This record gives sequence, structure tokens and C-alpha cells, in this order.
Amino acid sequence: MEAVIETNAIQEALDLIIKEHVDLSNKLQFESLSTIIPILPEAENIFLIGAGRTGFMIKAAAMRLMHLGFSVHVVGETTTPAIGKGDVLIAASGSGTTSSIVKAAETARKNDAKVICFTTNAESPLAQLAKFTIKIPAAGKQDHHGNVSAQYAGSLFEQAFLLVFDALIQHLWKQGGSTAEELWKRHANME
Repeated sequence: MEAVIETNAIQEALDLIIKEHVDLSNKLQFESLSTIIPILPEAENIFLIGAGRTGFMIKAAAMRLMHLGFSVHVVGETTTPAIGKGDVLIAASGSGTTSSIVKAAETARKNDAKVICFTTNAESPLAQLAKFTIKIPAAGKQDHHGNVSAQYAGSLFEQAFLLVFDALIQHLWKQGGSTAEELWKRHANME
């Protein structure tokens, strides 16, 4: 009987998470996403930065861009080169105040790179530095009262970033016309 209760509780939790994403999707301003579509193929290099759990989502986004054939670098990795003119920085921070991410955006701007920001706070320091801001209508990590999400901290933002970015990747893939076999040639083979 206990296993059935646990199973039902897990299914209810998943249903809640999916409902939150459907609600978020209905509030998302897709027009802001469409503004970055022509920017990415023009970029010489695409740099991505995020901290904590959002940083894990950034690495997934970077890999997906690499599969499409973009020159991609995750900020903070040993082999990341200097950013410069013609490059793009994709910065994700729910609060838009994470100091290392804001500092990276400042550096990108000083070096004439374009900054694309994913955040919950369109008035944040990070958003102010960005040429393009995609506001993800999710809870910030300090929303402990469940006003926007029943999930802990910035979970909805992190999940939504990955889903929204995957939608962007899907569009870029279909727009580019590459086959799955062509993308597979770039898939990791030293696993």
C-alpha cells in the first residue's frame, strides 16, 4: 500500500511540474526569442555562462549548439578563448544579479560582443547589459512562498531555460536543414 501512495505522490509532483511549464509557456514572450534567431548563425563564437544548477543547463545548451555546428565555449572552462567583436555571450541567471555572470557580461560588452540574457528579472543588472533579454516568467530562487512555483528555489527557471533553449535548437536545426546523421557526426565518441 505504501508503494502505491509513493507512486501517486511522485505522479502528482510530475503533474504539478508539467502544469507549471504549460502555464509558463502561455506567459512566455516568444517574440523576444525570435529576435535572437538571426544573431546566432552570424556569431563567430558563442560563449555561454550560468552558475550553480543553471550552469548545468548552460552546458547542455552549449552541447546542443555544438551539435548544430556552432563554435561554442562554456565560460570558465580551461580551453575558453577571449571574447571579442563578432562573438555572442549567452548568459542565464534567474535573478540577473549573480556577480560572476554580470562581470562576464560587462567584459563581453567592453569587447564589442553581443549579450543575450535569460532571466526572470528584466530590470536586473544583467538584463541592463544585454542587447537581447529573454524573460522567463518563473520564480526566482528567493521565492520561498510558492507565489510563482511550488518547486524549490529556481527549479522552474532552470527547467524552463533548458526547455526553451531546446525549442530554439529544434527551430535552428529545422531552419538549417541538417540531417540527424550530420549532427550525429559531432556527437561525443569518447564516452
